[in-house]
Amino acid sequence: MSNSKVDFLYLNEEEMVKLGVTDMKGCVESMEEMFRLLSRGDYAMGGSNGNSHGCMVSFPDISPFPNMPVNGPDRRFMAMPAYLGGEYDMAGMKWYGSNVENKDRGLPRSILMLMLNDKETGAPRSLMSANLLSAYRTGAVPGVGAKHLARRDSKVLGIYGPGVMNKTALEAFVCTCPCLDTIKIKGRSRGSIESFIEYVKEKFPQFQTIEVADTLEELVRGSDVISMAASCPEGSENYPMVKEEWIKPGAFFSLPACANFEDDFLLNRAKTVVDNFGLYEAWTEEYPHPSFETVPIIGTKFVDMYHDGIMPRKKIEDIGDIINGKVPGRKDDDEIILFSIGGMPVEDVAWGTELYRKALDQGIGTKLNLWDSPRMA
Repeated sequence: MSNSKVDFLYLNEEEMVKLGVTDMKGCVESMEEMFRLLSRGDYAMGGSNGNSHGCMVSFPDISPFPNMPVNGPDRRFMAMPAYLGGEYDMAGMKWYGSNVENKDRGLPRSILMLMLNDKETGAPRSLMSANLLSAYRTGAVPGVGAKHLARRDSKVLGIYGPGVMNKTALEAFVCTCPCLDTIKIKGRSRGSIESFIEYVKEKFPQFQTIEVADTLEELVRGSDVISMAASCPEGSENYPMVKEEWIKPGAFFSLPACANFEDDFLLNRAKTVVDNFGLYEAWTEEYPHPSFETVPIIGTKFVDMYHDGIMPRKKIEDIGDIINGKVPGRKDDDEIILFSIGGMPVEDVAWGTELYRKALDQGIGTKLNLWDSPRMA
């Protein structure tokens, strides 16, 4: 008789820290392997297309029901399921609720959990705190891009949007671009800029020069690596426009948030790379065309241009194909490269699986019982 008992491991935030969730070098390596698997096709995400970012519950602007939440900044719930093969061979789902008003309650804007599941039975393997996990896998992906696409001698880093996303991205850039010694920062408020400066001084003493840029142009000019991770309202008229004449030859852009570039530059003089072409194709199915008006990630514009017959498909390259050697990476020191980052649940499954297996090896976490024997089977 088969054993029908189901236990799973619960890991809280402090336990995740003990397991190394903030090990950026390890997380970059995990994301690199994840991209190799994506390039081979050994993964599945949600939706009929198998590439969906996730399923989101949003709320109406006005509701006749007194207890129903209404629309507001980052007011949503979202489920992000995926399976990742290779050495991970795990299914999972990140689930979170988000509300910008959480900050007034002393809480993060988003509160995240990751559930890992047995790929055969669907039984839970682990339920873990995922705020730090998500933050570090989000930061690690730009680091992977910089490792394969930035100039090896990059020295000047431009940070547009001095928030959590760019804090972890900065840590990843330090891991993969060891020559960085100057940082330029552009933010909306003096408070966020000063907080970021203190963070840099405390954690990254290799930055001997720290500058505050008053404009996006000032930030971009002279920078070797530029990370644009500031939020903005939907609609391309609201996205910060980077002009070609500002850009230093050989610059690498990490673009996980809103940004815009002129069409002629994208088509004829920039190398355009995405984290996963299929993710942007899924967005074109899920949102009205042009999807860039709703999803402010530059890769969405690449794919809109492809569907409009403007940009050839081969012009949109996958980072996984570059890592696997299917297509070349940087061709010379003057090439300007844009790396679009949409974020995917396979990233959470990859890093979460590594930490779960460490927890089993180290005896960390709380074992919870689902049932000894199911009452209905």
